[in-house]
Amino acid sequence: MVQDPLRKDGSTMLLPDSKTVLVEHSNKKVYDLGDKIAKVFNANKPASDVFNEALNLARVAESGIRTPKPLEVSAVEGEGWALLTEKVPGVTLADRMSAEPSKFYEHLEQFVDLQVEIHGNRSPLLNRQRDKYARMINELPHINATTRYNLLERLDGMKKEFQICHGDFNPSNVIVAEDGQLYVCDWAHATQGSPAADAAMTYLLFALNDKQQADAYLELYCDRADVPMQVVRQWMSIVAAAELSRKRTDVNDEFLMSWIDVVDYMG
Repeated sequence: MVQDPLRKDGSTMLLPDSKTVLVEHSNKKVYDLGDKIAKVFNANKPASDVFNEALNLARVAESGIRTPKPLEVSAVEGEGWALLTEKVPGVTLADRMSAEPSKFYEHLEQFVDLQVEIHGNRSPLLNRQRDKYARMINELPHINATTRYNLLERLDGMKKEFQICHGDFNPSNVIVAEDGQLYVCDWAHATQGSPAADAAMTYLLFALNDKQQADAYLELYCDRADVPMQVVRQWMSIVAAAELSRKRTDVNDEFLMSWIDVVDYMG
């Protein structure tokens, strides 16, 4: 039996010296290992979260959505837990948009069509979106009990749907493969739920950087998905609260709070 070069013993992974960093955040690093991708979390990341992301990825792949296949979850020598996936050679759609600003709307059409395609699938074993949002809202210390109640009431009144939702769908999570096919990565926040909620999250992620691009996205999504813009907007206070609870260092809390503050206005 040939020993795996990534394996120190039967339980701990060693990353090769040839690895290169693709992305670095406060809680994780993503490495290119040549023929595989390793997402390595810091020691504070619960193992259950990493295994859950791998499970989400497996369930989404089984539904037929194009995504890098999960290969392994393992502890990494000297670090935390890691999720190892296959590598899809290519560039992100975010890189394409940045490199070709004159083709932004062409790339945006690809992006929206892919999201609508994802929303056409189901995976009954994924976590439920409304349960996740309710838990996240209840854990928010930033807002008072009255606002939390309003948000939970709004959530409870939304139409119950069960489509696959990415939960963090943005161009940096779309890979344009060398053959032109689009693949979707980073399914940590995947749920079964409302496509309009997923679109609301994508709108907010665009709006954090560029309001004009966010508005263009929303108009195109609602046209292609045949969803009233008002329905997507009804979700925005809820998804803003959920995003706030994630405590991401690269997201403007004041911007998210401004969307939560309009909950009564939007009612």
